[in-house]
Formats: sequence, structure tokens, C-alpha cells
Amino acid sequence: MNSKNRYVFLKSRCGETVPAIITAQGETQPLHSMVDPKREAERLVCAITEDIGFIVFFGMGGGFAPAAALERTNAHVIVIDFDKDSVNELFSGIDYSRLVKNSRFNLLVDLSDEDIKKFILENYKPALHGGIKTIPLRTRVEHDKKKFEFAAITLQETIEIISGDYSVQACFAERWFSNIVRNIKNAEERGLNFQEEIKSNYVSQTAIAAAGPSLDTQIPSLKEFKSRGGCILSTDTALGALLQNGITPDAVVSIDCQHISYYHFMGNDSGNIPLIMDIASPPLLAKFSNKPFFFSSGHPLALYISRYWRPFPLLDTSGGNVTYACLSLAEYLGAKRITLFGADFSYVGSRSYARGTYIFPYFHKRQNRLSPLEAQFSAFLYRSHFLPSENNGKKNYYETTSLRFYRKKLEEKAAAMDAQIICEPGLGATISIEKIPQKSAGTQNNNYKCENIKMSGSEFLEQYLKDIAALPPAEGNDNYLDRLNEKQRQVFTTLLPLAAAVKKRNTSLKQNDLIEEIKRLSALRAAF
Repeated sequence: MNSKNRYVFLKSRCGETVPAIITAQGETQPLHSMVDPKREAERLVCAITEDIGFIVFFGMGGGFAPAAALERTNAHVIVIDFDKDSVNELFSGIDYSRLVKNSRFNLLVDLSDEDIKKFILENYKPALHGGIKTIPLRTRVEHDKKKFEFAAITLQETIEIISGDYSVQACFAERWFSNIVRNIKNAEERGLNFQEEIKSNYVSQTAIAAAGPSLDTQIPSLKEFKSRGGCILSTDTALGALLQNGITPDAVVSIDCQHISYYHFMGNDSGNIPLIMDIASPPLLAKFSNKPFFFSSGHPLALYISRYWRPFPLLDTSGGNVTYACLSLAEYLGAKRITLFGADFSYVGSRSYARGTYIFPYFHKRQNRLSPLEAQFSAFLYRSHFLPSENNGKKNYYETTSLRFYRKKLEEKAAAMDAQIICEPGLGATISIEKIPQKSAGTQNNNYKCENIKMSGSEFLEQYLKDIAALPPAEGNDNYLDRLNEKQRQVFTTLLPLAAAVKKRNTSLKQNDLIEEIKRLSALRAAF
């Protein structure tokens, strides 16, 4: 059906203009009540609870429901529709000026699934906006069912991503922020380009050593790989197991912001091994190596620091685990063939880690008559629910939701990389890699060059504090981000992860109070 002349405009009993779709049979189907469309919209909006701050409408129609939502709530309102010609028809017959002039309103027309995902990721901030709700204009949706169905699936997948990130931010945001601020002094005294440190090794042939139980049986193969001159990147968890077996890796990678990271290095002679760590790592971690190097995993404050102080290399850590980060580092270094050792992503034979890893001395020191070593290992192993087998087959390993998620993310990244990825045969969950014809999903930063520091770390923090203080006060019901200029928006974005942590502690905080609280908290943490 030609998208032009798709609508006719009818008058409701109360005098409002109602668009009606012309069907293929020539019939007209009004998109709203022909009695009182405004009243209909108000009843719909009344069902929206106070905790919903982001509403997505499928279908523009006469705009009655979006207008009611803007009037009766403080929510941000998004309308998704398709076919720009038919949307132009709507604008030719109805006055939407009150909608489009509202800073809390956005109309998305003919966006691809990827563009819809990008828009939601960039604009929906659960800590500030609260919940998200989808409302379809059913008559409109029925006439482009497949397009709206795909949009709904994309929206749901995006919400799941945001929810996962939000949960992590609520747990770790304050620690990330404090660690980044305190690592500025460490970063000021250290070099940036770890490529220079590792370039003498045969990086095109790289091995990644993870800490799964299979590493015990793979040690001979890893030693042979090392003897051939290959480059070994170790996860921090696997470092103790490698050193105990006489294998010195070419670099060790750490991304955990928690103090448990210290246990991977304590008692190990790792001083001369380059330590590649997230700028959000615990500050004292840098003391375990004479060659510490920092990278940015994408935290807004780390990106801000890279832009206005020092340009940290950017590595993809979206897989949520250190093995994934090692794969990103290998990609960054230009490895052509990457072999994974100890990458079980499962508990093998009731064991969680290879021998020599931190967990053995950690539990050994804490055992007593009431909590023997076996009980501690058992409690660690069974702290999460085990998932059924994906193919209903027998297996000698157990997966949890987190471990399976880590494996799937690594499979996705490996499938999109140009390098050949090989998994050393092990006892854990099978890693399946099917190459896809596209560019790498990770961040490649091979053209990175060091730049001179423009100011000291202390001067940078002083300026950052001034920039936070210069943010306008949060007041009124408008979109706070719309009131910020480009630099202010960049500063405020560095504070957003903190909002999740603050909101977790005090769920009753309204948006304006939450904004003022994270400004206060961030200034306090940055002023050390």
C-alpha cells in the first residue's frame, strides 16, 4: 500500500481531530476514541505509577496519550513510529507543537533496531528516571506489526543490558569512583604505552592463561608455547598458578575494583612482570609491579580523564571478566593467533580454580574447627544456583548464570575478531566460536600515542572539583541534561554511575534531590 494518503482526519464528538488509517479494503479505522480521545488518554496515563520516569509509546496517532503523559507525569516520553511519509501526513493534519516544544519529548521515526538501541542506551538513566514502560497504540501497531514487534524486542534487549549495568553500578560505583581518583597520582608517575614494554615478545602468537581447573592439565602445553617464544597474557587469578609451575607471563591483567585483587599477587614474585590494570583498580595494586600500566575500561570518569588529562588506552571489558579483558588486550596488541588456556567458565569436578590460585591459601588461613577447609570450598562452590545442561547431555562440570554469561560474551567477541582464536582442550564448558563477517566488537586502539601531561594530577582534580561545583542546581521538572552545555554534560556524565549506588541506599530520593546528592558525594570523594 502506498504510504501516501494513508490517513484521513475525523472529528470526535467533543471536537478533537482523530487520525484514522485507511485499510487496504478502503475502510477507515480511527486510532482513538471517537467520543473523547483526551479522556481516553487521561485514563490510560492515570495507570502509570509514580516510579515510572521513562515512557515509550509505539505509534504517534493524534499524540493524545504522549501529551497526557507529559502533562500528568514528570516522565520522559518517547514515541516510536515508522514510515516518514505517513508521519508527515499526521503533521499536516494535526498541531503537535505542544509536544515537540517539550524538552521531555522525542519522536523517533524509521529508526533501525540498532539506532533505537543506541538512543535508549544514551538517554535512559534508570537511577534518574526510575522505571520504564511501553505503551502501544494498538490500532496503529497492527498495521505495521512486524516492525513494531522487532522494535519491542530491541527495546526489551536494551532494557536488559541497562538493568545489568545498573545492578553492577549500584554495587561498585562508589568504589570505582574512589579508586579512579586515587589512581591519578599513580598514573601521573607511570608510563602509558604498555605496547613498548611487550613489543619485544612474539605477540602475534599469544596465549591467554585463565584460572579454570583445566589449567592444571594444560601447564605442559603452556610451557611448550612459552619455549617457542609465544607471548603469554595472564589473568590476575591465574598468576599464582603460572609462577608456581615456573611460567613467567609477559604481562598480567587485572580489572576487579575490589580488594580481593590483592590476594592474586601476595606471596608471588611479580615485581618485574608488567601489570596492565583498569584505572578503577584498587590503588595499592600498582605497588605489586615495577611496571604498572593503566587503561580505561569505559567508565565515564576514566574517559573524561583521558580527554582532559592523560589519554589512557581504551580496552573492551564489557564481557565482565578478566579473561575477556585479556582477549581485548591481545587484540589491542595486534595478535593474529590467540590460544586460550584454563578458560573453563564452569566448575570442573567440584573445583572452581586451578591449583596455585589465591583461593587455596585464602581459605587455608581462615579454616578452623567450625569451618574446615572443605566446608569453605563447598560454600564457595554452591553459593550460586547451577544451570541445567544446554544440550541435556552428561557433563563433568557445572555452570552458573554468571559463568555462562561470561562464556557467551567471550564467544561473541571472539566470533567478531579478525584473529584466529583457539581453545586448548580442557574439561570445562565448551567454547564455541563461529566467525562472523564484521569488524571486531571490541575497541581497537593500536594507533594510540602518548601525549604530554598538560597539568599535574592535583591540578586536574582541583579543576574537576570546580567543574562539579559549576553544575547548575537541579530544580523544576524539565530534563536536567538539556540545561547543560557540552562540557557540563561531560562532567555530569562522570557522576551518573554514582547515582545508582546512592539510589540503592535511598530509593525514595526524587530526581532533583538525587542529582544534588551525587554532586555532593562526588566532590567529597574527589577532594582528598
